[in-house]
Amino acid sequence: MATAPPSPTDNDAATGAGTPAFSPLYQQIKQLILHSLQQGEWKPGEVIPSELELAARFRVSQGTVRKAIDELAAEHLLVRRQGRGTFVATHAERHVQYRFLRLVPDGDSPTDQPAQRTVVECRRQRASADVARALALRTGDAVFQLRRVLAFGGVPTILEDLWLPGGPFKGLTAERLSACQGPMYAFFETEFGVRMVRADEKIRAVLPDPGQAKLLGVTPATPLLSVERIACTYNDLPMELRRGLYRTDTRHYHNRLS
Repeated sequence: MATAPPSPTDNDAATGAGTPAFSPLYQQIKQLILHSLQQGEWKPGEVIPSELELAARFRVSQGTVRKAIDELAAEHLLVRRQGRGTFVATHAERHVQYRFLRLVPDGDSPTDQPAQRTVVECRRQRASADVARALALRTGDAVFQLRRVLAFGGVPTILEDLWLPGGPFKGLTAERLSACQGPMYAFFETEFGVRMVRADEKIRAVLPDPGQAKLLGVTPATPLLSVERIACTYNDLPMELRRGLYRTDTRHYHNRLS
């Protein structure tokens, strides 16, 4: 079991002894819980200790723990379940499987139609300068480069190129990836212990090159949606660079802002 850093106390916060005066106590508890998540003390899908147990562990009030958990739940890192407790969020859960996939069908077509996945390539290589920069690596460090096509109803719709750091994903093969029938991020969780918790995306309209057009079954004159994503695990550590090309002739990119 992971060992957490020394715990602050409510008295420390009041006196300023042992804790930074500028950091609210619940934020310190939030960081301690994040540390345990990062160290794998509680796995995705597992229940974490109760608020009372965490309050005793960190020597703070239950209210302080509750406020920290509220923020982690709002950030989709924890999930509260009435009468059952608080669980580590997982991409294996149905309601979060498509949290990072915003392409939905036009009209009244079903939105949960499963994709047919074809792995075109999976190989280990040295990181180029731009890939290394995106993944906080050094140029030349080992990365895995993947290419796959996602089809809906037999129609190739998404072409994705992914780069993953070699260390955390050691042992990744095209065979293991092809055997994955669920969400890729759930596969990363269960097989490699890497949980994606945040993603930044850049979107623009592009034209495909001939190779990309062939894989998507379109002409090089077909406009596509280009989505570049950097996905991070805990503490904003980048773990994936993904560049996707999306056909939008029967689908659209949907995002709900609040």
